[in-house]
Amino acid sequence: MTDYLVVSAVAGEARYVPEELPVLIVGVGKTQAAVAVSRALAARDTSDLVVLNVGTTGALRDGLSGIYLPSAVVNHDLNADAIRALGLDPQEELPVDGGDGTVLASGDVFVADPAVRDRLAERAHLVDMEAYGVVYACREFGVPVKVVKHVSDSADGDAYDWPTLVDHSAKALGEWLSHYLKQAT
Repeated sequence: MTDYLVVSAVAGEARYVPEELPVLIVGVGKTQAAVAVSRALAARDTSDLVVLNVGTTGALRDGLSGIYLPSAVVNHDLNADAIRALGLDPQEELPVDGGDGTVLASGDVFVADPAVRDRLAERAHLVDMEAYGVVYACREFGVPVKVVKHVSDSADGDAYDWPTLVDHSAKALGEWLSHYLKQAT
């Protein structure tokens, strides 16, 4: 039987997670997410575990709304070209099995600047601040992970309205999780 661990950055994103699912709140940013997930995975049997990273995301391209399951996460605020120039692999893009083809840029920069949004849109569809850290930790522990994101804003000046938008996204994520659990059993 599959065990699940729901991972969210903040409690507001996980407000409507079905009660039977354990939730790990990791905090904001890739480093906090990677450390919190690594600690949680190190402290338990992971043989039948699937991590479900649920949370909000900004749309980098016009017309994107609703739920997405990215197929790749990109560490967007890493100087990957310089690392490659040193002969090292920056691992800036990680695949995520079972995705829908979208790419999620993940970084410690809160994206609300239209110029940053446009630059990131050349490589990705969505943006968040934790998924790369979650996926990286799961990969290191050999634990399957699904990234499930709901578009809360357009990663522009309106992103600062996130506190008033998160509840709508949390409801959609809770409904997705309920539907996913029914299909899985």
